[in-house]
Amino acid sequence: MTFLARLRELLAALENQDAALSAAADAMADALAADRLVHLFGSGHSVIPVMEAFPRYGSYAGFHPLLDPRLMWWNVLGPGGVREFHWLEQAEGYVDNFLNHRPIGAGDVMLVFSHGGRNAAPVEAAAHGRRRQATVVAITSSHNLDRPATHSSGQRLAELADIVIDTGVPAADALVDIAGWDYPVAGGSTIVACACTNELIARTASRLAERGVKLPTFVSPTANGAAEDHNDRVFAAHRDRVLRAELRTTPANQLDPH
Repeated sequence: MTFLARLRELLAALENQDAALSAAADAMADALAADRLVHLFGSGHSVIPVMEAFPRYGSYAGFHPLLDPRLMWWNVLGPGGVREFHWLEQAEGYVDNFLNHRPIGAGDVMLVFSHGGRNAAPVEAAAHGRRRQATVVAITSSHNLDRPATHSSGQRLAELADIVIDTGVPAADALVDIAGWDYPVAGGSTIVACACTNELIARTASRLAERGVKLPTFVSPTANGAAEDHNDRVFAAHRDRVLRAELRTTPANQLDPH
């Protein structure tokens, strides 16, 4: 079977996640309508669905990517390389410290992306969101739930989340078996996670529109009717919402969340 055929199967199977997608969109709409934030966290390839959320053509103010360049890689070997990243992603305590000074608070939503859901990074991100009283949404694969936990808490991302969206991607991630080739090829988790991101963006916008709430939307320069400074105003709206969140949460951020 081709990669595209397998991918179509996985995307079609997301229809079975309608209840979880709807619950997440409801929580996101509630947060955004109340001037709260939807935070997004991922590490490694799971940074990509975070970046897909905002700023991205067709997205809107209120999404708050929690990006740390040390939890990505910009090199294969050496400084900024994959080996160093993999070590840090599994280092307990790092992500908790990284998030300690981010404006996460009650009434917010926090999307945590991780295919495996076992490394310290997503586990501690979800636990941190719960301590801050945010609604935690996990985008992960249930095929990893029968694998042993690797965090010292014994917990996995899916076990810490309020809402779990199952990508259905096999634990090995790669989707295509090739005759004469030792291992499957062509990973699918990132594409399916990005599809979840955009499905949630669309569902949340629909719910907001039903309430008469319209948020500044980041648009392509090719969009009809968009003023030259349109996206500058979107960035300003994003900045103002984040600043208000920082004012709400700064006292809590000065305390040890443990």
